[in-house]
Amino acid sequence: MKSRLKELNDALDSGAFIQARHMLNHTLKPAHTAHLLESSPPREREVLWNLVNPELEGEVLHHLSDEIQAEFVNQMNTEELLQATENLDTDDFADILQQLPKKVMQEVLNSLRQQDRERLEQVLSYPEDTAGGLMNTDVVSIRPDLTIDAVLRYLRRHDTMPEMTDNLFVVTRKDRYIGLLPLTTLLVSDPNTLILDVMDTEREAIPADLDETDVANLFERNDWVSAPVVNQEGRLVGRITIDDVVDVIREEADHSLMRMAGLDDDEDTFAPVVKTAKRRAVWLGINLLTALLASMVIGLFQHTIEQVVALAILMPIVASMGGIAGSQALTLVIRGQALGHVERSNIGYLLNREIIVGTINGLLWATVVASIASWWFSDLTIGFIIAIAMVINLIVAAICGTSLPVILKAMNIDPALAGGVILTTITDVVGFCAFLGLATLFYA
Repeated sequence: MKSRLKELNDALDSGAFIQARHMLNHTLKPAHTAHLLESSPPREREVLWNLVNPELEGEVLHHLSDEIQAEFVNQMNTEELLQATENLDTDDFADILQQLPKKVMQEVLNSLRQQDRERLEQVLSYPEDTAGGLMNTDVVSIRPDLTIDAVLRYLRRHDTMPEMTDNLFVVTRKDRYIGLLPLTTLLVSDPNTLILDVMDTEREAIPADLDETDVANLFERNDWVSAPVVNQEGRLVGRITIDDVVDVIREEADHSLMRMAGLDDDEDTFAPVVKTAKRRAVWLGINLLTALLASMVIGLFQHTIEQVVALAILMPIVASMGGIAGSQALTLVIRGQALGHVERSNIGYLLNREIIVGTINGLLWATVVASIASWWFSDLTIGFIIAIAMVINLIVAAICGTSLPVILKAMNIDPALAGGVILTTITDVVGFCAFLGLATLFYA
């Protein structure tokens, strides 16, 4: 793969556009082309996109991040978009449509055949981050009163089967889901056997309004390849396949990583300077406010710092140790929430454990730092002060790092976005207050 991409880049650099076009449309897979587009600066990206054949554009769009996908989709008219996406699955087409303004989206929907439009509208009626938003309406359903032989004859009338079909879904005449029939069971069962006698009725369907993270957890725990999706009345409305779940898992990982830095999930690596500067300016402004708060706390103890210069040298140690300890607990709990491990029933155990861990580490490293500070400044008092301040800050950091994600989630605030800023502010303020406050008592 890397050698092919290098070969393509060499062709572009040398101006061999015919060779580059052939590679993009015949050698590389659409996912690889999308990766190449995302890895290119804006000008080169535009050149590459113009070399992609119209019939492949839909597949390439499907594999692009939302921001870059929207960039190309908004350049296309209705006819071009329909041509590009005619072979896409319903859920993938719905994802692309959601990048369009509502008026343009409606124009595209109105230009579709009635059956295709109804399928798309069904997917679009659910929030994007739910099972309904993930599902594909292309399913194969059967009745329980049919025989194995009748089902096999029915399937042979199809030219193709939906991708990743490992089960057939069993429904009533009113399309209520009642079970599924694995293809392996279908192939090895007696032709005269009724579906009712061999179908799996223990596999529950996924509610269409279930959050996508919970869907991913179900697939992970049960090793599913596909799963049925039902509406509130229990009617089969679609299915979710493992490729959609892989996308969810990847997006969740990107979300946590980017949010901790205050960036959008789909931040374009090669976005223009002005757009990038605007996005980061807001986050930097928020951090400036928290830094000013910490500076104001330090200013309250200005007289003490002027008397004992060593305090200015040692201050960052207390704040830094608290910040690191808190971040460890914060990251652990956010990860536990994403995996569905952290609940109200076990948060008490986590909190107690982190307090004990914070106390142990606080005592350990307080002893080390106190010894170094006492030797460095030939002052046992300053060693004692920094030791006490460090123990206090590490315990506070453990409490905040564990409880903040739970509190923020209960307030419908993204812990990955806001947790780090709040935690850093608390550990800085508490660290400076404890260290400088104790110093004021001893040196005043």
